[in-house]
Amino acid sequence: MGVLLRGENWPVEWPLVGIAAAALLYRLGRLGTEPVRRGACFYGGLLTIVLATDSPVDAYADRLFWVHMLQHVLLTMVAPPLLLLGRPWPRVVRPLALGLRRPLVRALGACHPVAAPLPAFVLFNGVLLGWHVPALFDLTLRNQVVHDLEHALFLGTALLFWTHLAPTSRRPRLSDLRRAAYGAGAILAGWGLALVLALSRHPLYAHYAALAHRPGGLSALADQQVAAGIMWVPASIPLTVAVFVAAYRWLEPGSARRAVVHDLRPRET
Repeated sequence: MGVLLRGENWPVEWPLVGIAAAALLYRLGRLGTEPVRRGACFYGGLLTIVLATDSPVDAYADRLFWVHMLQHVLLTMVAPPLLLLGRPWPRVVRPLALGLRRPLVRALGACHPVAAPLPAFVLFNGVLLGWHVPALFDLTLRNQVVHDLEHALFLGTALLFWTHLAPTSRRPRLSDLRRAAYGAGAILAGWGLALVLALSRHPLYAHYAALAHRPGGLSALADQQVAAGIMWVPASIPLTVAVFVAAYRWLEPGSARRAVVHDLRPRET
């Protein structure tokens, strides 16, 4: 993120403009009295994106692989569930003029096939793992446009994925048991990436291997191993919380009755 489009006298950082616009629309779209925690979650999600893309985290990401991995964790495991817990739909579109609202709704409707649980799971984990292939990862560090595309795909597919893991709808597509399995599958995918990074006997990414010096005096291999630890533990924490919540709901008294009711209800389209 962090691409600067320079005007006559000052730079415009469009990701920050988009975040500010989302915050304003969310505020203007409020109707009546809503729980304060929803707004806190949504604005917290926006602040997490700012932290990941326009703070010392972004400044050090090119010099330390573990900081770059932390950036990815913020964009995929922290910001998306916070945004969704804020229940932004339809608040962010309510203030828009009707001429803008209708095309936006149609565009979102066109995404319906990939928003189903299985495509969302495959897309999210495929994008996360695919961009960590050394050739693609090194390309993002050489080309800012590709880097921005990577971050946009991380955030977009993570929103699709977390829609099913941390649903805010009263009629979620997945039952509690399936939601627990859904989150556990994503944990295993992340652990697979962490193991590859941790067990490699040499640095996998040419950009970081070629650096003469790193903050803290870390070697390239040690830097990579710290990044593996971040993917193994911190990245798993939000997923683990979601899995335990789903499992608890499935095991608590009355869960069997809710499961039957859930299966009898018509699916949302």
